[in-house]
Amino acid sequence: MTRDDATSTAQHTPQPDAAPPTAPPDTVLPDTVLPDTTTGAFHVVDDGTAVLSPEEFKAAFRNHPAGVAVITADAGDGPVALTATSVFSVSADPPLLVFSLSKTSGSTPTLMRAQTVVVHLLTERQLDIAVLGATSGVDRFADTSIWARLPTGEPYFTAAPVWIRGKVVDRMQAGGSTVLAVEALEARSPERGSPEADAGNSRPLVYHNRTWHALSEASKLG
Repeated sequence: MTRDDATSTAQHTPQPDAAPPTAPPDTVLPDTVLPDTTTGAFHVVDDGTAVLSPEEFKAAFRNHPAGVAVITADAGDGPVALTATSVFSVSADPPLLVFSLSKTSGSTPTLMRAQTVVVHLLTERQLDIAVLGATSGVDRFADTSIWARLPTGEPYFTAAPVWIRGKVVDRMQAGGSTVLAVEALEARSPERGSPEADAGNSRPLVYHNRTWHALSEASKLG
C-alpha cells in the first residue's frame, strides 16, 4: 500500500470513538430562533452582544410573583415613600437586604441621600398603603393618621405588621436603576403565637401579572 493509499483509507475509515468537531473558541455562531410557542418566539443568541428588548424582558418576568414592600425615608427635607417588589434578603449574618430604585421615581433623590430607610413588608390588609406608594403625583403623607415617626426619626406606616429599619451600606448603578444594600438595625414583627403571626391570618400581599394578589392556605402545595 502506498502512502497515498494509506492516507485515503484513514480518511474514509469510520472513527466511532472520535469526539465531535467543535467550533474554534473565537467562532461566532449564528442566531437561532426557535418556533413560536404560546408565549411568543424564544430568541437564543450567542454572539455576546444582543440583549432582550424592555418589552421582552418585562414579559419574561410577568409570570413571576413578588412580595410587596413599601420603603420610607427622610433625608431632611420631608418624608418619601415608594412601593417596591424588588426587596429580598441576601444575608442573615450580617443581616442584609437589597432593593432597587428607578431613576424615574420621585422618591429616588431622597432615598439616594438617606442614611437609613424603613422597609415595610405588607399583607393584603395594607393594600391601600401599597397603592398609595405606587401612585404618582400624590402626597403620600397627607393623612397623618396612618403614619408616625420612629424614635430615631424615620417615617413609617403604623399598620404594617412587619417593618425593618436599616442603614444604607452600599449603592450600585445597574442600568437605569440603583441597587441599595441595607443592613438591618431593628425590626418589628408579630409575636410568636399571636394571631398576626399565624400564616393563615397574615395573607401576604403579592404582585403578579400586573395586579395584586394575596397568598392563603388555598395556595399551599405541601
